[in-house]
Amino acid sequence: MANLRVAVDVGGTFTDVCIFDEETQEMRVTKVPSTPHDPMVAVMGGVERANINLADVSLFSHGTTVATNALITRKFPASAMITTRGFRDVIEIRDGTKDDLWDAYNDVSGPYIRRRDRFEVTERIDFSGKVVTALDEVGARRLAALLRKRGTTTIAVCFINSYANPANEIRMREILQEELPEATVSASAEILPEIFEHDRFNTAVSNAVLAPLVTGYVDRLATQLKDGGYSGDLLLLHSGGGSMTPRMVKRYPVRLAASGIAAGAIAAKHVAQQCGFENAVGLDMGGTSTDICLVSGGELRITKEWQVEYGHPIVFPSIEVMTIGAGGGSLAHIDIAGSLRNGPQSAGAAPGPACYNTGGEEPTNCDANVALNRLGTNLAGGAKSLDRALSLEAIKRVIAVPLGMEEAEAAHAVLQVANANMADAVRLISIRRGYDPRDFALIAFGGAGALHGAEVARELSIPTVVVPANPGVTSALGCLLVDIRHDLSAMFTGLASETDPAEIEARFTTLEREASSRLRHEGVSDDNAVLQREISMRYAGQWRSLSVPIGSGRGSLDTAIETFHQEHEREFAFRQDDQPVEIYQLLLSAVGKTPKPAFLPATELNAAPGPPASTREVYFGDAGWLDTPVYDRSRLPAGATFPGPAIIDQLDSTTVVPPRTTAEIDGWGNIRIHLHDLSSSKES
Repeated sequence: MANLRVAVDVGGTFTDVCIFDEETQEMRVTKVPSTPHDPMVAVMGGVERANINLADVSLFSHGTTVATNALITRKFPASAMITTRGFRDVIEIRDGTKDDLWDAYNDVSGPYIRRRDRFEVTERIDFSGKVVTALDEVGARRLAALLRKRGTTTIAVCFINSYANPANEIRMREILQEELPEATVSASAEILPEIFEHDRFNTAVSNAVLAPLVTGYVDRLATQLKDGGYSGDLLLLHSGGGSMTPRMVKRYPVRLAASGIAAGAIAAKHVAQQCGFENAVGLDMGGTSTDICLVSGGELRITKEWQVEYGHPIVFPSIEVMTIGAGGGSLAHIDIAGSLRNGPQSAGAAPGPACYNTGGEEPTNCDANVALNRLGTNLAGGAKSLDRALSLEAIKRVIAVPLGMEEAEAAHAVLQVANANMADAVRLISIRRGYDPRDFALIAFGGAGALHGAEVARELSIPTVVVPANPGVTSALGCLLVDIRHDLSAMFTGLASETDPAEIEARFTTLEREASSRLRHEGVSDDNAVLQREISMRYAGQWRSLSVPIGSGRGSLDTAIETFHQEHEREFAFRQDDQPVEIYQLLLSAVGKTPKPAFLPATELNAAPGPPASTREVYFGDAGWLDTPVYDRSRLPAGATFPGPAIIDQLDSTTVVPPRTTAEIDGWGNIRIHLHDLSSSKES
């Protein structure tokens, strides 16, 4: 019988493969270089390198960057947008905001579909859903003939107020399918039935331009897996933290636009719960950037305000992740005012950090760690050799000499700036949302997260850091832990005090029928289907809204209103119980439960870590150079406890255990680092 669960996460530099054997409860991992020209080459290459027999695979889950990369590079097929006459420029006018308010020359990039490829037809629906002007079908067919002549293969239909009544949009799509049967058509009311036309139009446009690219990739991969012996559905991770089968990806390819980022957040949540932490901050530090997420009460924060490029919103629920330019390859430099800076510029894979000896001459975080002996000169089991002398030379030339510092002092300053940048980002995603980071654990992973995790935690007075068993491939692990999930919504505006709860119940019932149909379409049995309701509300006169859970039956609306007041106070530090509450939207999450790996803890614990593999002098700021034991993580037994300073090496990452901390290996192989003498505890 099939006994393997396989997850593949495609990154910019490496493609990670995670294999869980249900019979032996063993996890193994492998990494292969990514192939940007065709990610499937790396996916299948990872399967081959891991010696996986696809006939033995019971589940194959995949986090992909195909959609994200397509939106960044804008390598789209011939595309067009059809809209109501007079609304051709909605996606160019946008909402009038700028990413940098004070830079008059920093313009937002143009729409995904150029103006010459955006066309108008005569039709009109008013705000209430009444058909004011029926679709001009003669003009619609004339336009379809023009698109056929131009060779257009993907079309977005975006009519004003179609969220209130999609009749004209549906008819336009039918005409296009009759006249252009080979084209892919995305109707905005089907993709996102919500009021704000810029958000809805841009989401539909993004869905349209991605459809041929994503569908083609998914179909090819699914066929390749089937030919290799895999008999199950390929599950693809989407931005909302769930997965989709290829059948639904064809309808909503835009949902894959933040697939890879979501995987790391899901893994952080899993590791936190495994260790007994309901509140945690995920710190995923890679080579170029750091992704930060927040788990509160055992749940990841979800947002609907996100985009791959600023000004081009994709309004589907997505796990809230903050990305900053702080990675192992981030460049340290002196700015025009003479201050030390770190990132967001990166050395990347080419030319890379100075210590790689591949042409890089500027110091990076990687160079600072090598210079301080926190990172050894042999990585990945000796597959990669680093030149410490080159790191020292770059730090001396660029940082130490201009600032009048010793090399070690300068290298430590570089890391302090990087850690401060990450700590500031954690504050934005926690304190700014009304959460105290001192109530959280820090889950540090990614290739560089374990090098910096403990010092970032000390900066924030977080008492415990958890480093997963395989930090370098933790995002791939996240792909093994997701359920099938769809998110549906319906506009419902009106004062809560004047709303009949029976009307809300009827609207939710309609959404639930559609949700159940989607799950059955993906092969989910009714026993494994879970439907979760939310209602979006705001104080009368506000623009932004908050979503809170709502139950069914009598009293559910009153309970939701009280929950809204509480959440508004937590998020914005005030509540107005005497202010009328307005209902804005109904939201439904449809979850199809999938089997998860049963990770079992070790039954035998040994408090003795055993002798270190070696020792070396490592620099720790005020403590200076200290003789530090270097442990091989694969030889540390479950239950081992030892004080810092220490260095823990493994194939995919290095963990720094600084002074005034204690490390322990738990039953699941996680390293838990407990910080002592925190400078700003709650009691102080």
